[in-house]
Amino acid sequence: FDAALWGSRTINVYYQYEFRIAQSKFSLVPGIGLSLERFKFKNGAMLGYDAEDSLKLLLPAETTMTGLKKSQLVTNYLDLPLELRFTSNPSDPGRSFKVAIGGRIGYMYDAFSKIKYSENGETKQLKDKQDWNLTRFRYGVYTKLGIGNFALFGYYNLTPLFEEGKGPYEQNIATDFQTVTVGISLSAF
Repeated sequence: FDAALWGSRTINVYYQYEFRIAQSKFSLVPGIGLSLERFKFKNGAMLGYDAEDSLKLLLPAETTMTGLKKSQLVTNYLDLPLELRFTSNPSDPGRSFKVAIGGRIGYMYDAFSKIKYSENGETKQLKDKQDWNLTRFRYGVYTKLGIGNFALFGYYNLTPLFEEGKGPYEQNIATDFQTVTVGISLSAF
């Protein structure tokens, strides 16, 4: 799968509520939120179907599209995260060291490809809204490490992005893969 690291991005917006376990430094933190993911393709590739109706990454030479500037796959999920969190000083969480492990499950409620191209000197945008053989339900694990309201996180999706055996073909091989996200987490309170 020919996704570019630079240009691919994710924004997660969650509401989570912390339940301290007795008087310990541990808490259970359930939540709900949205995960908005963008996968940018390299070398002007774009999603499309071949003559046999198989999903494929098409290069610009294989299409009638000219002046391609950007191509990406957009997926939007409703997520339910749940984490176990350790806080070094629960009476002052804004200045405490925190570490968390958790998981989340999600449902993809929207997906489309987005292509930006130039035609006759004018920049145009084309959105193709369909399921692209994407996996609707997902689940994965994550960890966070931080101080106060700032943390670094990593998330590993345990389900493949595309349905098994139905990912885009590259050189006659179906590409099935799980996504990995690393980034910064900011808490409002």
